[in-house]
Amino acid sequence: MTPEDVIQQKCVIWFRNNYGLKTQTPRYILFSVPNSGKDVKEQSYKKATGMMPGVSDLILLMPNGVTIFIEMKTEKGRQSDSQTEFENAVKQLGFVYIVCRSFEQFQLEINNLIPIK
Repeated sequence: MTPEDVIQQKCVIWFRNNYGLKTQTPRYILFSVPNSGKDVKEQSYKKATGMMPGVSDLILLMPNGVTIFIEMKTEKGRQSDSQTEFENAVKQLGFVYIVCRSFEQFQLEINNLIPIK
């Protein structure tokens, strides 16, 4: 696992335990977008079936059709050109796009997005 994967895994576990339990109303949905393949054949298959370079690592679905795109990076991590293009495209459509560089930043962003019950 990469350092980004470690941060992302911690974020997903925390989020699902706090906002994504089946007993919660509303139940928020956070999921990852695997955007790479093991080899050229798998990459080709994924591209043919809709994979798009640069899509954010996580997508958060909230009530009333609100969708948030979340890119995970380490403190020194840099977005690729395709990630920056994707960010600009979704922002032009009116969506929120967040780059999170730590678990603590992720918690802060989520707590700012989701109203306290």
